[in-house]
Amino acid sequence: MRKLNYFPLIVLALFSILLDYYVFGGIKALTREQPGSAIMQSLYWLISIAILFSFLYMLSRVFPSRKFSLIFNISFNSYLTVFVSKLAFAAVLFGEDIYRFLAAGYNLLSHGPGGMPARSVLLSQISLITSSVPFFSFLFGVTVGKYYYRVRRSVIHFEDLPEEFHNFTIVQISDIHAGSFDNPSGVRKGIRLINAQNPDLVVFTGDLVNNKATEIVPYLDMFKEIQAPFGKFSILGNHDYGDYIGWSSPEAKGENLEALKGFHGDMGFRLMMNSSARIFKSNQHITLMGVENWGKGFGERGDLRKALNGVSPDDFKILLSHDPTHWDAQVKNDPHKIHLTLSGHTHGMQFGIEIGKFKWSPAKYRYQNWAGLAESNGRYLYVNRGFGFLGFAGRVGIWPEITVIQLKRTV
Repeated sequence: MRKLNYFPLIVLALFSILLDYYVFGGIKALTREQPGSAIMQSLYWLISIAILFSFLYMLSRVFPSRKFSLIFNISFNSYLTVFVSKLAFAAVLFGEDIYRFLAAGYNLLSHGPGGMPARSVLLSQISLITSSVPFFSFLFGVTVGKYYYRVRRSVIHFEDLPEEFHNFTIVQISDIHAGSFDNPSGVRKGIRLINAQNPDLVVFTGDLVNNKATEIVPYLDMFKEIQAPFGKFSILGNHDYGDYIGWSSPEAKGENLEALKGFHGDMGFRLMMNSSARIFKSNQHITLMGVENWGKGFGERGDLRKALNGVSPDDFKILLSHDPTHWDAQVKNDPHKIHLTLSGHTHGMQFGIEIGKFKWSPAKYRYQNWAGLAESNGRYLYVNRGFGFLGFAGRVGIWPEITVIQLKRTV
């Protein structure tokens, strides 16, 4: 059982209360001329404190076990939605306060003490409108966005792709996190969308569960429905090893992992553990490899050398590796040319902005490659944004992804 450190909770509570106090200045400006202003202002504090402390209480209960219950999800989603909305509200107020301080300083130097100008009702109204954007975005994200599956397509050209594999299509999914699902019909929608792509090959790049193998049991039959004529292959992610919760014994943890491996087979996926397999089409083949999880800060179990054992240097090679930091650290500069690596892990932080070619997420400050296609010296990496969700039970701007990769031979 993990021991809870209360210091971060205290810091979070203090910061949240200070933010509430700052935002309250704008609330007072909005309500001071309104009937029942005292009631509205009291409700602001009542609701804010209730959301904050219900979240902190649920967080203290969840942390030791890492079991994200529906009640925790509701409390966390409520807190995060309100918190981000208040940050947007406060950002406008802060801009106004810069002007107010400058005006007060000018008045002091020019006319003597005159005090700070009153807060503008108009700017408080603008703050409210600004904060409504993240509020409704998060509301959409926690109700619809987490099952708002998007198909993303990438066409990648290779000079040495075997001719028979020209226009070969691969569907990649990643980070299912079955323990977070709360809507089976939403999951089924994603499964149907996978099959609607009519892929030649399907790959899953790790994190089937949050912590325990049994989380996938209610969804085994759904994922078993995925079809591909050249097979379904999978690997493990960092969450699949059960590292983030306590176990009664090392044996219990080992049994959980063995059960999880079995569930891959039950779904019709061939689990690759630092191994390779040839995919044949007519008299030609490509080589598919899969490693255990290797990621900076998340365990380095994967063994690329073992996966390459017996693989010809001349083979066209595709690697499944859960964490994209593996590509940067080992794969892209390996003497054996690995043409394409498929990863996941980042989820794009489940929050960000993607408009056309522009994309931004807090994930960029942790991962050099956090979503989409990257290339280095003719070697490619694709990072899937994830099929499921974890922690924050929603997605805002970074939608769950089904990747369709089409291989093309350069003529």
